[in-house]
Amino acid sequence: MKKERKVGTVSRGVRCGIIRQGDNLAEIVANSVLEAALSEGFELRDRDVIAVTESIVARSQGNYASVEDIAEDVKRKLGGGTVGVIFPIMSRNRFAICLRGIAMGAKKVVLMLSYPSDEVGNALLTWDQIDDAHINPYSDVLSLEKYRELFGENVHEFTGVDYVDYYRSLIEECGAEAEIVFANNARTILDYTDHVINCDIHTRKRTKRILLEAGAKVVCSLDDIMNESINGSGCNEKYGLLGSNKSTENQIKLFPRECKDLVLDIQKRIMDATGKHVEVMVYGDGAFKDPQGKIWELADPVVSPAFTDGLIGTPNELKLKYLADNDFKDLSGEALKEAISKSIREKEGSLVGSMASQGTTPRQLTDLIGSLCDLTSGSGDKGTPIVLVQGYFDNYTN
Repeated sequence: MKKERKVGTVSRGVRCGIIRQGDNLAEIVANSVLEAALSEGFELRDRDVIAVTESIVARSQGNYASVEDIAEDVKRKLGGGTVGVIFPIMSRNRFAICLRGIAMGAKKVVLMLSYPSDEVGNALLTWDQIDDAHINPYSDVLSLEKYRELFGENVHEFTGVDYVDYYRSLIEECGAEAEIVFANNARTILDYTDHVINCDIHTRKRTKRILLEAGAKVVCSLDDIMNESINGSGCNEKYGLLGSNKSTENQIKLFPRECKDLVLDIQKRIMDATGKHVEVMVYGDGAFKDPQGKIWELADPVVSPAFTDGLIGTPNELKLKYLADNDFKDLSGEALKEAISKSIREKEGSLVGSMASQGTTPRQLTDLIGSLCDLTSGSGDKGTPIVLVQGYFDNYTN
């Protein structure tokens, strides 16, 4: 009798050395996974997923830029006068260095912050504070003075930082005049300047369109800044400053440049070594929301900038509890198990619209697996920038 497998999906963080510019990352990743399998006594299987964090991909590419590089690009594209900077996220790691470069490339920065929170959920205020002050965030525009009068100082729940004061002082330290306003209508910035950088991530195309239709002379999204090399710097042709992280106080690591060749190279190396066809992806932030801090994790423009073709699409799954409670409510034990297994084996084509698939997760595979990998690797000192996911494509019949 064949032994029944009792384990489904397994996610393993895989350790490797510190990656530097010029390292052969495909070789390092493939070898690290193979060595982990040997060390831990597991075998690779077809359709396993090897995921590599975007950080080490960008580092191996040497994809860095300095604040001086950002300043030169901003000055070149926006003229070096008064620049409106609207809808940035509240982050020392993600935006502070970008803002430093922007400020160095302008005489004055009008910083327009959305409230009560930024795009990814970092809160300046609570909704209760907004309600108590009888403010309508959809229409009311607040000066810095009015903000302080109504709400005083507010520090971020997790970082302890007053981002309003932090961003203001950062702009001024870079030699630019700073004016801060609070508004949620993009057109508001045009009362102050018609040269604008809109810093929102996932709504950037709409915001840019609204500003241009309202008469702005120059509008750059963050993906328009550092989308070409400045004096030999790194760049990202597709995403510019989007997805960048702080490297040092004066340098950022940009999101990886084109890396489809990397995932294909890793896939081939594993095939050559084991005969197994694995899928490979590069991942950044996961896409999930923290119920306590209300932060939606995804500050990158996408979860995965590169992946092999086997990761295209969405799950096509049946909901076991729906089948058990409806179609086969009169069965139990082995009869129930066999009936459900038969339904899974016989499912054909897309299950979109099927009641038996309701409650399954209608998201891209790369977003789901990338989120799993981000949680597995963490963002600190775990030292596992490679994640091996096994059994993800298994179902109840495997």
